[in-house]
Amino acid sequence: MEVQERLQDVVSRIQAAEKSAGRAKGIVTLVAVSKTFDADAIRPVIAAGQRVFGENRVQEAQGKWPELKAETPGLELHLIGPLQSNKAAEAVALFDVIETVDREKIARALAAEMQKQGRTLRLYVQVNTGLEPQKAGIAPDETVAFVDLCRSELGLSIEGLMCIPPVEENPGPHFALLAKLAVACKLEKLSMGMSGDFETAIQFGATGVRVGSAIFGAR
Repeated sequence: MEVQERLQDVVSRIQAAEKSAGRAKGIVTLVAVSKTFDADAIRPVIAAGQRVFGENRVQEAQGKWPELKAETPGLELHLIGPLQSNKAAEAVALFDVIETVDREKIARALAAEMQKQGRTLRLYVQVNTGLEPQKAGIAPDETVAFVDLCRSELGLSIEGLMCIPPVEENPGPHFALLAKLAVACKLEKLSMGMSGDFETAIQFGATGVRVGSAIFGAR
């Protein structure tokens, strides 16, 4: 199957999941995860109409996205991997959305850089719903206070919450927890669900799904 066909298949599955969950058509944004793929592998997906993409690493994204963005105006780039504070300047310059704000140091670095560069990025707070020690994300019971700090003290525009459930667990309870936290934070956007579980995520209220291998193939 060609990459364009795989993209169309994912789009159709998203629409079917929206319908089955009784949600409005088009309410879920597909973030095509292009990490590890070069510009030539990404261009056919752009040509097929996809406009929102996700990358895990600032440095890798810098090697391909300035050129791709110059070729096709209107592309939207999300950072979906962990961000180190020493990369905040580059991240603010290149990305449109950062989905992995998970500690005060990063929030402060982003606030300072956005002010310096005169850019306003849309931000998501990453929640470590499984409390996995090796995984980034703020603890669920600290999420409401952290979102409040980002908004009231740092003046950041927090758009939603993001999570990556533990690989070996049923993702449903994690998606349900994230949705509950979003209500407590008065947030409407939920970035959750990947190639293996995005249909489940849509049932639980995802507004954005991050799909890589189902579009681009195995890494």
